[in-house]
Amino acid sequence: MNQPHVVQPQPVFQVDPFVVQALRAVLGKKLVVETIRGSVSGDLRDVKPDHVVVQQADGKPVYVRIFQIVWSMPV
Repeated sequence: MNQPHVVQPQPVFQVDPFVVQALRAVLGKKLVVETIRGSVSGDLRDVKPDHVVVQQADGKPVYVRIFQIVWSMPV
């Protein structure tokens, strides 16, 4: 019996290597990240190709998709 070819969905995200490189340069430092939903500030804890992790002053991590970042600035 012929079985139909099943296509598995693949995750798709945009990578901006220049933004990733710039963010990695301030890894471990305090920064402000402006997103399309508002700003987030704290210590930059991790940088991945599709998101960053910012630890706020209260200790809670915030995961921000790089595609959502408008600008960032070390403080």
